[in-house]
Amino acid sequence: MYLTGIGDEAGAPIDAQIQATQQLAWQFIEARTVQVAPYPKANLHDLDDAAFDLVASRLQDAGLQVCCFGSTILNWAKTIETPFQVTLDEVRRAIPRMQRLGTKLVRIMSLKPAADEDAIPGIVIERVRDVTRMFLDAGLQPVHENCMNHGGMSPRHALQLLAEVPGLKWVFDTANPIFNPDRSQPRPWPKQDPWAFWFAVRDQTIHIHVKDATWNPTKNDADYHWPGEGQGRVRDILKDALARGYDGGISIEPHMTTVFHDATAPQASAEAQLANYVEYGRRLGQLVAEVQAEIAAAK
Repeated sequence: MYLTGIGDEAGAPIDAQIQATQQLAWQFIEARTVQVAPYPKANLHDLDDAAFDLVASRLQDAGLQVCCFGSTILNWAKTIETPFQVTLDEVRRAIPRMQRLGTKLVRIMSLKPAADEDAIPGIVIERVRDVTRMFLDAGLQPVHENCMNHGGMSPRHALQLLAEVPGLKWVFDTANPIFNPDRSQPRPWPKQDPWAFWFAVRDQTIHIHVKDATWNPTKNDADYHWPGEGQGRVRDILKDALARGYDGGISIEPHMTTVFHDATAPQASAEAQLANYVEYGRRLGQLVAEVQAEIAAAK
């Protein structure tokens, strides 16, 4: 088991991501959006070649590795109307870059469902299957995140996707169920249960995203908290995972100072963003140590 974090939550500049990771004495970064001067920020698989070369060089000089590409492949910004060529191009850019960095995991999704949709269309399964096959053929492992996508519509939909896409694995996000409707239930759809979702996919989960939140009906959105202080069942999920011998990554995604899928959300200063990330990582480390002690004491 190792601790890591989605680097752009500490700041888009690669130097900020490296600084935060080194302050936490971690070895790995989960890379999503990256910026290196003089180039604009972009997802790691969308950077210009020259920008990617600079990022790879900075990471190597710092002695850090990228454990997972937080790609935009089939993510919630795309629908079944999005030309599949867009996705194929992303995959073909990601593969050689993952191989160069020695990265084995790539986070993918399964397109944004329509507002009233409660079933996974066959074309979505086909596209996830094709993408998964491309990565597996290259010796790389795609992991699907429960988020605002077809596979994240409920635990039942997640299990369907896993069953129908050979070789696909899961990255479980502890807080996403809090703001996502359970589309397997009668309407009006209730919000999902983080523990029930975890329990359904835990055997296929090889990477974990930790964020914590409570649902705020007044603003019809989530409020984000330190790990273990919201409704995400973070402590329970980590304890269950570690007690069962989980040995993958546990990656922070605080969302406390910036929310990447919401351009209207207030954004903190660069200094506050980095400081929050480091404090979040420290608190996660403390929580993991407490859980490990509890597991050891129960033996």
